[in-house]
Amino acid sequence: MTTWQLAGMIGVPLFLILAFAINVLREYERGVIFFLGRYQKVKGPGLILVIPVLQQMVKVDLRTVVMDVPTQDVISRDNVSVKVSAVVYFKVISPEKAVIKVEDFEHATSQLAQTTLRSVLGHHELDEMLSERDKLNRAIQEILDKQAEAWGINVSNVEIKQMDLNDNMVRAIAKQAEAERERRAKIIHAEGELQSSQKILEAASILAQHPQAIQLRYLQTLSDISSEKSHTVIFPLPMDLISPLQELIKLQNLKDKRSLSNPPKND
Repeated sequence: MTTWQLAGMIGVPLFLILAFAINVLREYERGVIFFLGRYQKVKGPGLILVIPVLQQMVKVDLRTVVMDVPTQDVISRDNVSVKVSAVVYFKVISPEKAVIKVEDFEHATSQLAQTTLRSVLGHHELDEMLSERDKLNRAIQEILDKQAEAWGINVSNVEIKQMDLNDNMVRAIAKQAEAERERRAKIIHAEGELQSSQKILEAASILAQHPQAIQLRYLQTLSDISSEKSHTVIFPLPMDLISPLQELIKLQNLKDKRSLSNPPKND
């Protein structure tokens, strides 16, 4: 056996061993190393040597995973059927737990997100689902993060994407919204009338204390009327000029009544 043959017999297996032993992990990857089936340590990133047969490595991606939660049929607390879909953002923070504690951490997180979504929304009424979406997102995220922590998973955010209602509920909500708008419009109109009446009362009390102000207001009204292009001109008379005339008319009417009730006697 020549030297070259001997070198080939030794070099080829050695090359194969090195080829299988050398691994390069990216910055966002980690390798969970097992020695004869037992967890040893986490390696990476960079160049990693894994002894074939004796050691095994499981790669774990540490980047944030964006996972769509399939549409779920949810029954709200007020017995309304709603179809809800969501999206979950999570990442692995403990590679050894993600590999050892659960068989498939992505599938487990997906199933946990679906059940948590139905559970949390089922404790709220439809109005709360529609108006307090941020609050529900935080509640679902906190529950998911707490339960997934045992798997080495951190749930950073949960967003409810869409809520679908049947046609009957859509029409009922539209009627409710229209009634609410009408109620607010009536309240605003009533408040405006109240404020207007208060201002008129204040103005009347001020004018009553200053008769000169009434005369100025009268002159301003005449100026406004004269500036308008109209064939009919109306001159408003102050009440202090009309009141004596009304008193004279009343006195004259009383005299006429007395003269009619007591006719003169003929001699």
